[in-house]
Amino acid sequence: MKTCRQAFAAIMTLVLAFGLSATARADDELRVGKAMSQAFSFVPLDIGIKEGFFKKRGLAIESVSFAGSAKLQQALAAGGIDFGLGSGPELAFIAKGTPVQGIAAMAGEPLLLVMIVRSDTGIASVADLKGKRISVSTVGSLTSWLVRELSQKQGWGPDGITVRELGSTGSQVAAMKTKQIDGMMIDIATALTLQEAGDAKILVKFGELEKDFIIHVIFANRAIMTKNPDVVRRFLDGWFETIAFMRKNKAETVAISTEVMGVTPAVAAQTYDEVMPMFSDDGKFDAKALAVLQRSFVEMGILPTEPDMSKLYTEQFLPGAAH
Repeated sequence: MKTCRQAFAAIMTLVLAFGLSATARADDELRVGKAMSQAFSFVPLDIGIKEGFFKKRGLAIESVSFAGSAKLQQALAAGGIDFGLGSGPELAFIAKGTPVQGIAAMAGEPLLLVMIVRSDTGIASVADLKGKRISVSTVGSLTSWLVRELSQKQGWGPDGITVRELGSTGSQVAAMKTKQIDGMMIDIATALTLQEAGDAKILVKFGELEKDFIIHVIFANRAIMTKNPDVVRRFLDGWFETIAFMRKNKAETVAISTEVMGVTPAVAAQTYDEVMPMFSDDGKFDAKALAVLQRSFVEMGILPTEPDMSKLYTEQFLPGAAH
């Protein structure tokens, strides 16, 4: 009997070990890129990882941060990452032939973005911005387009405000503090932090400027869409469960955001209130917002003509979509 019990125990140990091993192997490893490391827009990825919304779908997520849209899209096109959390204007890269596609509209109006100016510039209103030097992340980025759109709306043409492409947020802040620029396009959390320190003031909230818009899109490399469409669906399921969690759990969201963004709890809480409404609950692409993006591609000189937007994105992987 003792020998039988020992044999049974040994077998069960092997079964359990095999089961655990199989479970570990079942997790699909994914590399997901953020266009910027600390913006509140991309905090859902961190929350989804921390709260286990991706894990429970058999996904092991590695988060990778980039210094702007161009570098994110380069990594996607090269296959260095599987998914990218980027801006709506990045859809233009697809029109140029990159092997990428938009798979979900992450967020609508650009509530995340504001323009700040140095406290010592004497700039009191938008009317004072003509000829001033404002930094953005990269050429062809959302921040670049918004500055030019603001200039257009003031009647100055697309170049009425001087745009400087300076890369990461850190580089832009350093340039502002050394007075190489008069202001910068930035996420609201960083803006609130700089304003709190007396280094700058918020001049423009772009959510008030562009109502019909898609500020952020989730992109996928076409290779993973073709080879493993189920992984794409599971990733989006985890994403939208994360958004639902964030809406219902401000305290937990603020706590994680404080750590990820490196800001005070007060700034994280204010950012939550300002930015949370822009997130989409279903990922569908709005026709009016797509039309604004379509126009922007030509105005920015990214594309010579307006593209067929239907070829740049798909809704087939969204939760509830037929497949």
